[in-house]
Amino acid sequence: MKQQIISTRDVARELARKYSTMTHEELDALEQILVPMNFQKGKKILSAGEVCKNIYYIHSGLVRQYYMKNSKEVTEHLGVDGSIFMSIQSLFEEIPTQQEVIALENTYIFALPKKALEQVALHNNNIQILYRKILEESLILSQVHADLVRFETAHDRYVRFCKLMPQVALRAPLVFIASYLQMTPETLSRVRAQPM
Repeated sequence: MKQQIISTRDVARELARKYSTMTHEELDALEQILVPMNFQKGKKILSAGEVCKNIYYIHSGLVRQYYMKNSKEVTEHLGVDGSIFMSIQSLFEEIPTQQEVIALENTYIFALPKKALEQVALHNNNIQILYRKILEESLILSQVHADLVRFETAHDRYVRFCKLMPQVALRAPLVFIASYLQMTPETLSRVRAQPM
């Protein structure tokens, strides 16, 4: 896999731009804890039974977070460049996750180890804000997904998904999009054939 050339400093700046402005000292502190990780397409990033110890920032690539239910894989999250993922219950309760995360494309990730992030957040107000905003974003995404599958018709679900996650809609395999939207691949094909 071709190594991407991006520094931890660049990623610290990306995170600061997205979540919270930072002083040079805070950027230094954030940069120190970032852990670059490369995953080839098809590789597991997190396995069921592991304890999730990191918040993951996708610099480039596509990931699928899923769990098993009645011997079927259910897609819970699809993440693309510039987004965050984690197994939130495992991360905070330090218990084994029931979720798996796999790279759907060659994916370049920066891990934010929770313990190190909490340590630097104690002494850096803007890193505290970044941490809070990342968690808020994650909770809001979960709520949006829950509401999508609870309240929307199949057609409206797909239209809203395309607006919320246009890159995922273009890049993720349809079988995983269908699973994420809690519909069969056949229903998704019918929905996609209708005018938006």
